[in-house]
Amino acid sequence: MSSTRFAGALVIAGALFVFAPAQAQSRIDAVFQKFWAAHSPAEAERVADDVVKTGVTFDEALRRLKAGRTYTDQKTGVIKLSNKTSDGFVHNFAVNVPPNYDPARRYQVRFQLHGGVGGRTTNEPRGTGEIGALAGAEQFYVLPYSWIEAPWWGDDQVLNLSAIVDELKRTYNIDENRVVVAGVSDGGTGAYPLNGFIMVLANEEIDQGQLFPDNLRNKPMFVINGGKDPLYPEARVGPYVEYLKESGVDIAYYPQPEAAHNTSWWPQMKDTFEEFVTDHPRDPHPDKLTWQTLDLNHNRAHWLVIDQLGAQKNDADMMDMNEVNAAYRLFSRPKPQGRVDLVRNGNTVEATTKGVAAFTLLLSPDKFDFDQPVKVVANGRMVFNGRVERSLKTLMKWAARDNDRAMLYGAEVKVNLTK
Repeated sequence: MSSTRFAGALVIAGALFVFAPAQAQSRIDAVFQKFWAAHSPAEAERVADDVVKTGVTFDEALRRLKAGRTYTDQKTGVIKLSNKTSDGFVHNFAVNVPPNYDPARRYQVRFQLHGGVGGRTTNEPRGTGEIGALAGAEQFYVLPYSWIEAPWWGDDQVLNLSAIVDELKRTYNIDENRVVVAGVSDGGTGAYPLNGFIMVLANEEIDQGQLFPDNLRNKPMFVINGGKDPLYPEARVGPYVEYLKESGVDIAYYPQPEAAHNTSWWPQMKDTFEEFVTDHPRDPHPDKLTWQTLDLNHNRAHWLVIDQLGAQKNDADMMDMNEVNAAYRLFSRPKPQGRVDLVRNGNTVEATTKGVAAFTLLLSPDKFDFDQPVKVVANGRMVFNGRVERSLKTLMKWAARDNDRAMLYGAEVKVNLTK
């Protein structure tokens, strides 16, 4: 081979060496763009398999998922929308987009749940869709609608609010750690902050054994009741609030002695409310976590997934906030339920369980050192001890389901307590 031909071969080889990675990078870019453009978690999960097939590294995928999609300018003001949840209900809702919306900035969201659910027989929206007098800090305001067939405390509204959050995050730059639910009267019972009363849910037509006060320990709460409220007066509600606080629920309680069943106190309390919200962002990976459930339809809290229920011979004797004393319980317990309490310290997880046969721990690279062994102790017994591998498939699966830049999982530890 002549020196000229040899030099040409080197040039061609060099061009191929440079072009191949560029082509792969372009394919990764295209598939991730498709992933971001998905209209739902189910659609995103189908694209997640394509992301895995590109050969992208775990670290590169994690970096991209943390950065998230690129947001663009959008319509501002009051936007009226609707969705159809998986149970077939059509939901109308209004979104108040800040007038100076900047797609480069992450925004807080407040859901505001209305009262008077029993007086609404259809899903038709009411009013202008504006937050109005209950406005506070600059943020997105979401005004969903509830009616007698779809009350705030039903499974349908859980689906609805989850779908709304997911839809917003696909269009607007929402701060995943600052999504707040507030409500007044029936809305306050559904969200339990303002002029509501948790014990309304003990009504036998509502309570079907799926209400677990201990689950309230996962989230901070801001509660107001009026002293002259004819429906839920502070004198009646206050003792329950104090009981929950003493039992470990993080509650800031601001009773208003002269207030009736209204929000006349809002101008004086809105700054206090917004300060509370600012001071309590969501912790996407809390070191302490508890979850109790009657079935596997409501089996997840953050990085815990309960996979199978069933009493075990070494079940722990767990204090239950529902059992106020030997003669009184807050809510009915017609069927067995399961519960898991978690405490994480470094790579070690202590689990206390009752009525649970199997559960999964979702491990975040932000909280666990994947280069060191992970230990899981359940009811004093070592149930897992070993290294876990970073899994691109796991990372993409949960990223598709959660659509959350702050809550990403790189591995799963499955625990079977029957063995």
